[in-house]
Order: sequence, then C-alpha cells, then structure tokens
Amino acid sequence: MLVAERYEKIVQLVNERGSIRVTELSELCSVTEETIRRDLDRLEQAGRLKRSHGGAVSVKEAQLEVPYFEREVTRSEEKKRIAEEAVKLVRPHDRILLDASTSAWYMAKIMPDIPMTVLTNSIKVVTELSTKEKVEVISVGGRLSPRSLSFVGPLAEKSLESFHVDKLFFSCKGVHLERGISESGELQARLKQQMMGMADQKILLADSSKFGVQAFTQVADLSSVDTVISDSSLAPDIVESLGAVGLNVKRA
Repeated sequence: MLVAERYEKIVQLVNERGSIRVTELSELCSVTEETIRRDLDRLEQAGRLKRSHGGAVSVKEAQLEVPYFEREVTRSEEKKRIAEEAVKLVRPHDRILLDASTSAWYMAKIMPDIPMTVLTNSIKVVTELSTKEKVEVISVGGRLSPRSLSFVGPLAEKSLESFHVDKLFFSCKGVHLERGISESGELQARLKQQMMGMADQKILLADSSKFGVQAFTQVADLSSVDTVISDSSLAPDIVESLGAVGLNVKRA
C-alpha cells in the first residue's frame, strides 16, 4: 500500500467510526504503531483529523457537541467520583460557578444544603439545586443550546460581566499537555474563557479519557488552572507532567 493510499484509508476509517486507536490502525494498515503515529501527525497538520490520546478522532466528531443525555451516561462512575472529590472543596458562604458539564451536574446533585451562592449557565444544575433551601442560585441568561441544555452566546457572556466568584468548577472536551484546554465549539469556549477570568480559583474536572485530546477550539493554557481533578486511571506520567507545571492534581 502506497503512503497516499494509507493516508486515505486512515481518514476513511476515522470518519466512519468517529474515533479509532493507534493499535487498531496499525493492524488494519499492516504497519508499525510508530508509522501510524507519524501518519496521524501529518494528517492532523493537514486538518484531516484530530489527534487524541492513543489514537485519532474525526474532525467532524471533534467539532460536534455531544448531546447531554449521551454525556450523562458516558464514564458516569468516574464523573461521580470526580464530583465527590470536587464537593470537598466547597465551603460555607462560598460563591461558586458551575458550568454546564455533566461533572458539574453530579456536583449539584450531592451539594450540601449550606449557605452559599451558585452561579451557572446550566438548566440541569439549576433544577438540581432548586430543592436546596440554603443555596442561592443565579442563572445566566442567553441563547439556549439544546445539546448541552445550557445558555451560551453574547447575552450569556454579558450577564457574567457583573459577577466575581471564589471558585469555578468546569470541564471541557479535551486536555492536552502542550495545547491546553479545548472545547467542541466556539460559543462554549468563549463562555468558559470568561468564566475563568472571573474566578479566584479555577478547578478543572476532567476524566482520564479527555487527556491527550485536542478539540476544535482552545479555551486556555493549562497554566491558567489551579487544580485538576481526574479519576484513578489517569496515567502517572501525565500526573507528573501536570505537577511539573505547578498544578495541584487530585485523582478520585
């Protein structure tokens, strides 16, 4: 198989499946994994796919925001453990900001009913916190994103301008050691950039599958984050690399 033919086969497989691992591509193309990694690097530079930890994802897949009901059941056990660890950082009278991630929703489900203020753009988080009498909930307005059940866009960004919070708990589509935090679309990325700018502490909730992934739109460099909470499957070398740039890493 010629190199150009192998490139086309790789792109076809990635687009058909949405994502695929290096080991599988190596077998299907009858070349070494090192050759596949080089191929993926070149194809990413050409804009034909996106690299992920251990493989590649379709460009279309990387740009598409996954519907909430799908995210809700994806790696749910890991996200619940991450949420449990995150809630330990919440103190009475805190002013916190929760994004529209499923990890933030799991936090809302187990949030203690203590005096505090929660600002969010998530419909699911608002609904979950509505039963907690001591928690003051402030919802961000804006354009409804049906896939994430959240408010985004210029109105949402403007409504955040007058607030300042102690802690931001947020997630993302991808976490890359060199390329930072990224999101599936520009609207979510811009809103999270603004959220990061209004918080004293920025706490990233990201399960291990998100590391090594570069999604469509960059949000911020990893150095902008104070704490990363992930699951126990996060590779030790990644934990070491995160620590080397000054991040506090917790594994749930």
